[in-house]
Amino acid sequence: MTYTQYIVMMVLWEKESSTVKDLGEKLFLDSGTLTPVLKSLEKKGFVRRERDRSDERVVNVFITDEGMNLRQKAVSVPPLIAQCISLTAEEAMELYRVLYKLIGELYGRGNYQE
Repeated sequence: MTYTQYIVMMVLWEKESSTVKDLGEKLFLDSGTLTPVLKSLEKKGFVRRERDRSDERVVNVFITDEGMNLRQKAVSVPPLIAQCISLTAEEAMELYRVLYKLIGELYGRGNYQE
């Protein structure tokens, strides 16, 4: 799984469904980047895409049971990454805050808070 596929799945593990537009806004990715990622995840059976019945321009993305089961394997990824970085938990949180503040300013969204 690529990094981009992983972060898409992280959002869907949390929300279970989203529109392509909302995924793009949350992950700071355009639809040209997201579409091939979603196609690949759909081909693997992790997500399902559907046009919205009330507005055909909107594409909804739903996590499948297989995609939800993948979460169990992915739980081990963040601790493994953390072992490769010599930051304290506090330093990591500060880095996260500063990076998302920068991203928010670059994309004109002000401070990113979550």
